[in-house]
Amino acid sequence: MDRNLGCALIAAVLVVVAGLASLFAYPQYRVYSQRLAGEAALAEAQSSRQVAILEARAKKESAIALAEAEVTRAKGAAEANAILQNSLGGPEGYLRYLQIQALESSRATLIYVPTEAGLPVTESRRLAPNETSGQ
Repeated sequence: MDRNLGCALIAAVLVVVAGLASLFAYPQYRVYSQRLAGEAALAEAQSSRQVAILEARAKKESAIALAEAEVTRAKGAAEANAILQNSLGGPEGYLRYLQIQALESSRATLIYVPTEAGLPVTESRRLAPNETSGQ
């Protein structure tokens, strides 16, 4: 029995030592796990920040490229207008050309043409009710 008592005593000592070790190790483990969780949250925040910065840079570069394209288009349109204007005898000829283009693309049945004063001659009597019909 002496041997069984020695084994039981060793087992009891081991249980007490394991209990004391766990009382010391558990708080240390909690601190360690919280530190790792904090580092993970910090890494995620930094990653999100970098993504936001990269998206902002991409939007900025896109806006710059779109602005440059618009300026290039406007310069091309201005040069084309200048060529047309010069070939048609100046601004008056160009405006007359635009007027003719607008008339060609119009599906209007009635067109007013400006006179020497630049004002159209209107047909106000054409739209008035017919006086002979009794209305």
